[in-house]
Amino acid sequence: MYQPRDFIETPDRLIFAVVDSQLEEDRVLCFLRYVKIDGQFTKMGTREANAYLEAHAPQYLFSSKRLDARLHAVSQKSISRHYRPQQRVQDLLSSGPHDEIERKAVRLMQKLGSRGLDLSRLGLTGSLLIGAQTPKSDLDFVIYGREAFFQAREIVGRLLETGELRDLDDAAWRDAYDRRGCALSFEEYVWHERRKLNKALIDGTKFDITLVDEPLSKEPGAVRKLGPIRIRAQVADATYAFDYPAVYRLSHPEITEAISFTHTYAGQAQTGETIEIAGLLEESETGTRRVIAGSSREAQGEYIKVVG
Repeated sequence: MYQPRDFIETPDRLIFAVVDSQLEEDRVLCFLRYVKIDGQFTKMGTREANAYLEAHAPQYLFSSKRLDARLHAVSQKSISRHYRPQQRVQDLLSSGPHDEIERKAVRLMQKLGSRGLDLSRLGLTGSLLIGAQTPKSDLDFVIYGREAFFQAREIVGRLLETGELRDLDDAAWRDAYDRRGCALSFEEYVWHERRKLNKALIDGTKFDITLVDEPLSKEPGAVRKLGPIRIRAQVADATYAFDYPAVYRLSHPEITEAISFTHTYAGQAQTGETIEIAGLLEESETGTRRVIAGSSREAQGEYIKVVG
């Protein structure tokens, strides 16, 4: 089984991040994140990844009928290695850390575990998952299961209160903002992020925690894009705001929900708040409509923000 935040590698040394647990045409839907050249990992942004595949490996470019989107996909037979975040945590705990970034990861896991978090629910993704970390790398944690994720957020909040973890300083917030390249202003971005309790600093290194849960029931059939849209609506239900994708049920006469596939807008709003959403309007075969804000990691021009 392939889950979001897993990585897969192909024989031509391309490493993709899985973005959807549902196969399509026996392919794993994903996005190119790293290219390994002469034993060195090169990280790819969205534009670089698309350009690289168009020039060197167009077989991994894919038009998803189910999502009505062009993304990357790898057939199961073309996968030479499957990187699992949970296994990376278990390997690190059993073998011990080999560098300072791994030591910080272990220290954070020990803090979470000592306060009751089941570490079997924890995974490491990003550069640490494939051994591509540098001294400047962040720690990208995955929490499997809704209950464990919200427990982890509570623990992070308590550790911030006691000073065992620190809130991001101005430089760290600016770095996080620049990496995301989101459509919000810096001040808007920080205001939304601070209340999520899903990131902090451990010994000067930023970490994130991300929820991966059982996928929500998917609406049958394909969808079609109707074009860009911007609306304001009240959030009727934010239960699944931290999921992948993040889901916000809306009180709106025509549009049932807002969806985001980028971590930037996970946990962005709470039930009862009024939000402004800029994104792509989609319609299902049954006629229901939703707005997709975050159709790429950078989601240029697309956003979700609280306005009331």
